[in-house]
Amino acid sequence: MSGAGLHAIFDVAAWGAACAAIWWLSRVRGLQFPRQSFELPYVAALVFGAGIGAYIFGTLNLWFSGMPGIARSVEGALAGGIVAIELYKWLHGITIRTGARFALPLAVGVAIGRIGCYLAGLDDFTYGTPTTLPWGHDFGDGALRHPVQLYESIAMAAFAVFYVLMVLNRNAAVITNGFYLALFYYGLQRFFWEFLKPYGTLIGPFSLFHLLSLFVVAYAAVMLATAPSASLKHERAAA
Repeated sequence: MSGAGLHAIFDVAAWGAACAAIWWLSRVRGLQFPRQSFELPYVAALVFGAGIGAYIFGTLNLWFSGMPGIARSVEGALAGGIVAIELYKWLHGITIRTGARFALPLAVGVAIGRIGCYLAGLDDFTYGTPTTLPWGHDFGDGALRHPVQLYESIAMAAFAVFYVLMVLNRNAAVITNGFYLALFYYGLQRFFWEFLKPYGTLIGPFSLFHLLSLFVVAYAAVMLATAPSASLKHERAAA
């Protein structure tokens, strides 16, 4: 099977795993999330913003790296979704935090989806720079490269395990602020992996995705710093 075909399979698997994570959270006794996060207009705004962000930032990174074409980016989707939902909430006067249910879906979705990026090879343009480390992978050009897709996959899988353990232990702080924690962790680990990718730079050694990672981290940090105190009787929060 071609790399593109394998990528598509893992994209579907990532969405399936994200949906399964939402279903599992709905079955955990005592967990409640804001109803707004399942309302159709809210979901439509999220999907629209994420889709626009994915293609805008993915394509811009491709162009800044001196390559033609159209591309998608999961981090671009996150940034677009954040902006779209914050605008939606502002326009509709929604003041509560509405993203808590998406922490686990985000983590498992990225963990599985990045495996597809790894299997897609050079065409996906998510591979790393050359390395002499023993786990360097030849994506088809004869050079051993950092399998940064797997680095990210392992990192997000670790967060997913951590989050599940916190849910099972009824850790209200993590449950309430889970989405921001997931965003902060994602942006931080992604920032460091970007140094191992052959992308064009914009400011000094920083690529577009370095800057986007800093935006995600800064947004999450502000929201975590201003989060209300969590308690077991109040498990209705997040992004």
